[in-house]
Amino acid sequence: MDIKEITPLPLAFDWDKWNIEKNLIKHKIAWLECEQVFFNKPIAGVIILEKKYQERQFYAFGVTDIQKELIVIFTMRKDKIRIISARPMSKKEREAYRAKLKESTQIQK
Repeated sequence: MDIKEITPLPLAFDWDKWNIEKNLIKHKIAWLECEQVFFNKPIAGVIILEKKYQERQFYAFGVTDIQKELIVIFTMRKDKIRIISARPMSKKEREAYRAKLKESTQIQK
């Protein structure tokens, strides 16, 4: 899924103080790194959640400006990206992300 199908332009973010601290403490990922993923051609998708959750949640696989590979979980609130969680990609996720990047690069040629 193209991130442009989910997020509005220009990109805007809505941050919760707790999520900033949680991502930094738990995964050593700063808020700026999370935002960088959205500017560096991420690959996005929808997370299927139980009905008890009110909002649709999405994920974005992407890289920071220094090529740190992350997965970012987010929702949309009032045309702003609200990041819920971010962490380094697992080995399986990295492999899938790289394969998808390779596939999309070949299509563009």
